[in-house]
Amino acid sequence: MIIGNCAPQGGSTPGEIGAATDAALSDFEFTEVILMFGFSRWVENCMAAAQIRGLAALDILVLHAVNHRARGRRLSDIAMVLNIDQTHLIAYALKKLAAAGFVQVQRIGRERHYEASPAGDAACFAYREVRAKHLAATLSWMANPDGELNRCTTFLRAMTALYDQASRFATAEAQGQPRPPPVRTKT
Repeated sequence: MIIGNCAPQGGSTPGEIGAATDAALSDFEFTEVILMFGFSRWVENCMAAAQIRGLAALDILVLHAVNHRARGRRLSDIAMVLNIDQTHLIAYALKKLAAAGFVQVQRIGRERHYEASPAGDAACFAYREVRAKHLAATLSWMANPDGELNRCTTFLRAMTALYDQASRFATAEAQGQPRPPPVRTKT
C-alpha cells in the first residue's frame, strides 16, 4: 500500500501505472485505512451502546458471523466469510466469545461448530437496534432509489477481488526468490 503519492519523478511507477492512477489509488488506499479504523471504532462503540463492553471489533464481527442465519459454522467457514486468512485470530475470538457466554461450541465428528447462545443472539439484536437508530437513519440519503449505497457496496466488493488477485500475483512473483529476513522490531 502506498499512502500519499510516492511515485518517482517522471510520472510512472515500476508497474507502468500512470501518475494520475497512482495518485488516485494512493488516495483510495489512504481512505480505506481511515475507513477500516473508523469502522472498527464504530463496531466497538455500537456494541458498548448495546451494553456489551470489553469486546474488540474482530470479536464482535466474529459474533455476528456466527449469529448470521442462526446455524452452526466451522472456524474455517467464519474465516472465509470474513475474508481473514489468519485463522488463529478467529480461534482466539471464538474462545473469548465462548468464555463470555456468547457462543456455544458443538462437536460434530472431529469438527467444532459454533452457534450463538441466547446471550449472543440478544447481544446481536441489541447491536442491530443501536445500528438502526444511529447509523441506518443517517445513511438514508445513500440508500435512495438511485442505489448509491448498493453502488458503493458493489465497488468495494470489486476492489476486494482486485486486491485479492493482486495479492496472489505478488505471492507468485515472490516464489522462487530468496526470502529476505524479517524486519527486526526489537534491538
